[in-house]
Amino acid sequence: MLRLLARAVLIFFAFTLTACSPHTAALRYQGAEAGAEVVWPAPPEVPRFRYVGELTGEDNFVSTRTGLRRAGAGLVNWLVGLSSAKHVPTVLQRPQSGVAGDKGRIYVTDVSRQAVYVFDEGAGRLEVWDSAAENTRFVAPIGVALDGAGGILVADAELGFVARLDARGKPVSKLGEGELLRPTGLARDAGQGRIYVADTRAHQIKIFSDDGRLLKAFGRHGEGAGEFNAPTFISYANDRLYVTDTLNSRVQVFTAEGEFIRTFGRRSLFVGDMPRPKGVAVDKDGRIYVVESYYDYLLVFNADGELLLPIGGTGSGIGQFYLPAGVWTDQHDRVFIADSFNGRIVVLQFLRGGA
Repeated sequence: MLRLLARAVLIFFAFTLTACSPHTAALRYQGAEAGAEVVWPAPPEVPRFRYVGELTGEDNFVSTRTGLRRAGAGLVNWLVGLSSAKHVPTVLQRPQSGVAGDKGRIYVTDVSRQAVYVFDEGAGRLEVWDSAAENTRFVAPIGVALDGAGGILVADAELGFVARLDARGKPVSKLGEGELLRPTGLARDAGQGRIYVADTRAHQIKIFSDDGRLLKAFGRHGEGAGEFNAPTFISYANDRLYVTDTLNSRVQVFTAEGEFIRTFGRRSLFVGDMPRPKGVAVDKDGRIYVVESYYDYLLVFNADGELLLPIGGTGSGIGQFYLPAGVWTDQHDRVFIADSFNGRIVVLQFLRGGA
């Protein structure tokens, strides 16, 4: 009798779910429903950034049809004695950096999952890409950049090359194999078709053409202008290359050809200093965002490297970070921070009317 009942329920749910009209899941930022609006700086100062929410994994995509499927599957499993089979959601583990693509895609590297997460708002789903090359999986994906042809470039620190993936996540080619020791940060000059790679172990920045030819390498180990001590993340904007010179506790700025322009930041204990800078990004108005990972801050500077605002502090609450890594911006004035040990991407909105 129980078997007949279970069979009837299975048939019923199969018919019901098949009959449902197609539904595209919407992207929702977790934490956005937490309560009162959170802004920086706090009142009575004029607010310049607003907390939007977090990206954490597949639970960012909300679908009534998905909910119905899960509810139906749960009931059926209970009826047939399979209640121990539980859905384990796909979530970020140790995100490192990211980039905002077209059609609402957000690409995030995750060094613990050894993959690239694709938050695809247009398609309404989360994808996980873990292939760096044919028969080769990612080991330590760090930097990611758009390749200008609909795909992405991913720097893997352990594999020692930059992987090019197409728009479906299929590996297309490798760049820098045999020429990179430990590639981490990644940026691309779309105008000139050049790819910049921070080679942390070599204490250099290496410039490649879009077809993978090494054009130039600049920098050496040291503390002087144009010298590096373990550079990590980089950003290219407005014909300038910004490099977090991590163990020298500073950000250095160069021309597109690698000529030194200036530096800012120092090793000290005050908020706004940079004991361990990691991610760096520049928005369309020239503001510079630097992740200070030692004290868990996002630091906002003007185009001249003068501190405008610190956001953060150690913790897991709204506006707090725990060993943050990368930072990037998009064309909608949003700022994304890879809050690594909290397993999330924190999203802020720049309030244009407040600047």
